[in-house]
Formats: sequence, structure tokens, C-alpha cells
Amino acid sequence: MSIFDKIKEKLSHEFIDIVEWLDYTDDTIAHRFERYQNEIKNGAKLIVREGQMAVFINEGQLADVFKPGTYDLTTQNLPILSTLKGWKYGFNSPFKAEVYFVNTTLFTDEKWGTKNPITLSDDRFGLVEIRAFGTYAFKIEDAGKFIIDIVGTDNNFTNFEINEHLKSLIATRFTDTVGEANLPIELYAANTSELSETCQEVMKPEFSSVGISLEKFYIENVSMPEELKKEIFEYSRLDKIDLDKLTRFKTAKAIEAAAHNEGGTA
Repeated sequence: MSIFDKIKEKLSHEFIDIVEWLDYTDDTIAHRFERYQNEIKNGAKLIVREGQMAVFINEGQLADVFKPGTYDLTTQNLPILSTLKGWKYGFNSPFKAEVYFVNTTLFTDEKWGTKNPITLSDDRFGLVEIRAFGTYAFKIEDAGKFIIDIVGTDNNFTNFEINEHLKSLIATRFTDTVGEANLPIELYAANTSELSETCQEVMKPEFSSVGISLEKFYIENVSMPEELKKEIFEYSRLDKIDLDKLTRFKTAKAIEAAAHNEGGTA
């Protein structure tokens, strides 16, 4: 072996690729490993840390997904990519593939809220409006699906980007759920725990369909107009709730208001 071959061999061992991601942020969910022309050497080391998964993409197609650990990138460890590339007898040259690292830790205390009032129909009070807000927690459960369906070609996908999508989804499903619950209007604020559990079960499948697990969901407050609160409070003094009493109650309130407006006595 010539001296040049020895130097070449030595360099090939010393400068073998290391594919890894050190996350110094607290809001990055997916990060694309940048490499010149996306080339990775045969036998390169892949290091996937705890709280991460690594996803290989070949020309837009999902290939191999790696859990935490250290791997030698060879045909044995890249069965799907090897099939897509047509490596029947292995390979010796660098190969091209996109590598995404996905943060699989739990993202907690994420905020959600209804942008506009939700209109509900109540047998006693007619059409009423409520608002709600709270928190939720999520994590990535299927890194491959998440990269393909949500991240796409984004090289640094952050918590802010996914939250805009998730908050919109939550607000829509919350509206559907409270509409179907058909609870007496005064019970929404008093049953936030039960409503939270119901909403979480309703939303879980949609989160899961894009590789996300909805771990927790809380409704912290359900609010309504002050006039409605006062009406509910006064009406709650009645012994029994029925439409006749509601009619008499509303009529009495209307007469009282008219008398005050005319400067008379109720």
C-alpha cells in the first residue's frame, strides 16, 4: 500500500460523517440536518438522543425512522431507503437523503381560546353567546407521519407554527362538542372538568391522524355576557324550571324595565 493510500484510508476513518442534532432551543419541533447536497457517507454515525427521533426522506418519500440510539448508516440499518434506492448489493459511495430530527418531548402549557363567541341555543334563554379558553399539552408520537403531513420541506419547524394549526383545530372541535352536549347554559362554567375530558376524547383522533398525541386538554374558563349571568342568577331562584315560568319571568323583567324607563314605579 502506497503512502497516499495510507493517508487516504486514515482520513476516511478520521473524518467519517456524524449525523446528529444538538437542540439549544425550547421551541423547535423538527429540524432538517443540513449537509452539502444532502450527501451522507456510507458508514456514517447517526446519533439520536433521548427525546428525539430521526426521519429519513428520499425524494419526498418516507424512508427509515430511528429511535434514540447510535447507528452505523449502512444498508443493514437502512432497509427502506435501500429498497427505494435499489441497493441490491450494498453501496460504497455517499448517498443523498434528507434527514429530519424530531423533538418527541412533551410540550406543556400551550394556550388555546375561541377567537369569536360561540352561539348556542338554550330552551329557556334562546340564543346565547359564550367564550372559552384553556391550555393543552402534546407530543409527537409518529415522527414520520408528522414530517410528511405537517412539516413538509420546512428546515426548522417551531412550536409557534404548529400551535396556530392546533389552536384552530381545537376551537372548531370545542364548538362542535359544546353544541352537541346540549347542557343547560348555566352548567358550562360548572362542568369544565367533564367538558375537558369529552373534548380531549373527541380531538385525539384528529391529532393522531397527523402524528401528534394530545396528552392533556383543559378548559380553564367559560364566560358569557354579564346580562345573561344576572338573568341566570335570578332565574335560578325559581323552584322549578319550565317554559311557563320562564315566560312569566321574562315578562316581569320586561315590565320592570319599561316602568323604570318611563320614570314610573315598578
